[in-house]
Amino acid sequence: MEQRAFGDLEAVVMDWVWDHQEPATVRDVFEDLSQQRPIAYTTVLSTMDNLYRKRWLKRQRNGKAYVYRAAMTREERSARLMKAAFDSGGDTNTVLAFFLEQMSAEQSAQLKAALRKGRRS
Repeated sequence: MEQRAFGDLEAVVMDWVWDHQEPATVRDVFEDLSQQRPIAYTTVLSTMDNLYRKRWLKRQRNGKAYVYRAAMTREERSARLMKAAFDSGGDTNTVLAFFLEQMSAEQSAQLKAALRKGRRS
């Protein structure tokens, strides 16, 4: 799956889907989003269809409507984006050095713990 940035509304919809973790219809997403911003049902429908065609969402017919769910977790997407950055960012050591400079002390500790855990696996 190609790792491109989401459009603004795509990001909002994906965040909604990830936050709710349950399969949802376009109507479910629309009703919640329309409380936060002016938006048309058809806009949510076309956005979710686009995310399905891009393989970010999976869907299954339930009666007359589709029920959507995320094709991967938010964490899986983040990991794939990090890998794509390493794969396309030039010198891996330089990319990694810049990445590490941006981390907080807490994030650095989490990374060290994950690396230790990975070595034991």
